[in-house]
Amino acid sequence: MSAAEVTEKLVGAVKAIPGLRPATPIAEEATTWLPWDWDGFAVELTAELVEIRLIATRLPLPPLLARATEAVRPLLAGTEWEKATLRLVVTDIDGAAFSGGQSDPGHTIG
Repeated sequence: MSAAEVTEKLVGAVKAIPGLRPATPIAEEATTWLPWDWDGFAVELTAELVEIRLIATRLPLPPLLARATEAVRPLLAGTEWEKATLRLVVTDIDGAAFSGGQSDPGHTIG
C-alpha cells in the first residue's frame, strides 16, 4: 500500500471520530481553489514514526485519543509503517470543545 493510500485511510479514520479532525495548514482557507488534499497534510509517515496532527472539537482529550489510536493502529498493519511509533498530536482545541460542540468548526482558539 502506498503512502498516499495509507494517508487517505488514516485521515478517514480520524474524520470518523466525533470530536477530532485533521489539523490542516492555515493556507487552506486562503487557497481553497487549489486542488490539494489538505487533510493529508496532517499526516507524516516515516519508517520510525507515524504522526497525525489533530484539532479537538470535544473534551476530554484522553478518550478521544484512545479512540483514534484504536482506529488508526490497525490500518498500519501489513504496511511498511506497521512497527513505527504512532504519535497523535493535538495542535489546537476548537472553541466548540468549551461550549459543548456548538461553534463553527472553522474557528479555533489559537
